[in-house]
Amino acid sequence: MAMSRVSIKTRDDLPEALRPLWDKMATYGAFENQAGVMAHRLPIFKHMWSLLVDLASEGQVSKRHLELALVTVSLLNKCDYCVSHHAPKLAVQGVSEQGAARLVDYKDHPELDQLDKLVVEYSIAVTNNWNKTRDEIFARLRAHFSEAQIVELTWRIALCGAFNRFNDILQLEVEQGVSHSEAAE
Repeated sequence: MAMSRVSIKTRDDLPEALRPLWDKMATYGAFENQAGVMAHRLPIFKHMWSLLVDLASEGQVSKRHLELALVTVSLLNKCDYCVSHHAPKLAVQGVSEQGAARLVDYKDHPELDQLDKLVVEYSIAVTNNWNKTRDEIFARLRAHFSEAQIVELTWRIALCGAFNRFNDILQLEVEQGVSHSEAAE
């Protein structure tokens, strides 16, 4: 991958008041390149990372289901940056690297239970079929998730799609020390 199309700022480039947010961001994962590009516009950095760290600490969707959703969206959008960051988090939740690479082929996926498959199916719907999704999937979601969880899951899926586009158009490089994963073709 080519070098980032926008320079990458560091914690030291931030105003003193935003440095604690950078420190919290660093506990979320190795996203310094993404945060450093967002730091060109302080409202973007401040609000996106405040939202992400708040959702990480107060999230109502399980880590497994969240990572299933994020990896699925990133595979669909072919975002190497996000797959590289989130497939290892999914491995911690019990889905192998090989299993993560084939999430979009979820129907007979041996590492996924029925609820996992529903999360993947919904992630595909939000990403590719948002304007054609029928009520039936919501009936199945409601059997397992509260309305707050459905809202959070939907927002995280949609936001991940935005991050995929942001990362790829600006050609963000995967940080040093993060294992590079190719998004499946």
